[in-house]
Amino acid sequence: MIDIKFIRSNPDIVRKAIVDKNEKADLDILLAADEQRRKLQYDFDQLKARQNAVSQIIAQKKRAKEDAGTELSEMTMVADEIKTIQAALNEVSADLDARLLTIPNLPHASVPVGRDEALNEVLRHEGTARKFDFEPKDHLDVANTNRMLDLPRGAKISGSGFPIYTGFGAKLERALINFMLEYHLQKHGYSELMVPLAVNRKTMTGTGQLPKLEEDMYHIGEDDLFLIPTAEVPVTNLYADEVLSYKDLPQKFVAYTPCFRREAGSYGKDTRGLQRLHQFNKVEMVRFVEPETSEAALEDMLNDAEDILKAFGLHYRVVSLCTGDLSFASQKTYDLEVWAAGSGKYLEVSSVSNFGEFQARRANIRYKDAEGKMRHLHTLNGSGLATPRLMIAILESYQKADGSLDIPEVLKPFMELKV
Repeated sequence: MIDIKFIRSNPDIVRKAIVDKNEKADLDILLAADEQRRKLQYDFDQLKARQNAVSQIIAQKKRAKEDAGTELSEMTMVADEIKTIQAALNEVSADLDARLLTIPNLPHASVPVGRDEALNEVLRHEGTARKFDFEPKDHLDVANTNRMLDLPRGAKISGSGFPIYTGFGAKLERALINFMLEYHLQKHGYSELMVPLAVNRKTMTGTGQLPKLEEDMYHIGEDDLFLIPTAEVPVTNLYADEVLSYKDLPQKFVAYTPCFRREAGSYGKDTRGLQRLHQFNKVEMVRFVEPETSEAALEDMLNDAEDILKAFGLHYRVVSLCTGDLSFASQKTYDLEVWAAGSGKYLEVSSVSNFGEFQARRANIRYKDAEGKMRHLHTLNGSGLATPRLMIAILESYQKADGSLDIPEVLKPFMELKV
């Protein structure tokens, strides 16, 4: 959420952000609601002041045993006016708060301006793509040859987009998750959390999924709970409505969860195999930092995500998202896109984002700085990594000519653990 004082003072900046992010928020109506709320608040404060003054006069007259009938009549009228204005103020304030939730975060000054992903900026390529002496197959063919997936039975049980990993595939998926968790814990100094997979409406609103993305979420109507689209949601809300100390910062958490997304806007996109799922696994990194350090923290988190791809020996590229491809809540985002040799294209396996104070304002997460001043901290998160497209890249990059499959060396100990 953006501070209403900033919006009031910088409407043109906010208007540009709305356009650059392809959002549809009506800033004029919001500003009119803000003006009305301030006027009502002024009237309310004036009446309360009058009420207090008249109360003192009545008390003085009663002590002097003088008639206070006029003042008592005035008190009744003032009380009625206060009640009327309070009701109007509550209504306008609720409307203003709802409209503030529709205003997207402002893109960072370094973010390229562009309407869609075609104008994202490729910053660099890393690693070397494997050269094959045979025609590489795509991941679904490799998986079927090695009996790693059962998509038809997953579709029978739940519908398309809910995969079943079988045998070696299930073991490899588990190894990927365990390796990434341990890597972030041992090499990068994160603390692990295991979090709920269903959260309430307030929690989803805190990170910015609601109200904008409600149709993309799996909703449990009876309890008004939502299946999480990412561990970002419960982890970021860990400190909702709390006040930390600057001594508590920074904090770095990592969590593995299944993720659930209806993918309501995925019509026409490539959904073959594991490319676009309704349920998938992801290891998520989340940081809470002081504002002055968040830009450096973003670069550090990007390196943390890259380290996983380097450990797997995969070729990838780093992309800076343009304004039109940024999420509603993001201030700046880097995508890591890994090369899928059999498919012949780059696939996103991680988004690493700085949200500034946007989520902290929505979730009411504050801290006291070294001078004792109350401030909103900054939140960041990033995939470290999501497994479906990572699995695609590994299957397509490590396949053999005879149809069998090798895997990255670093994963082999995680595949061979014995009890």
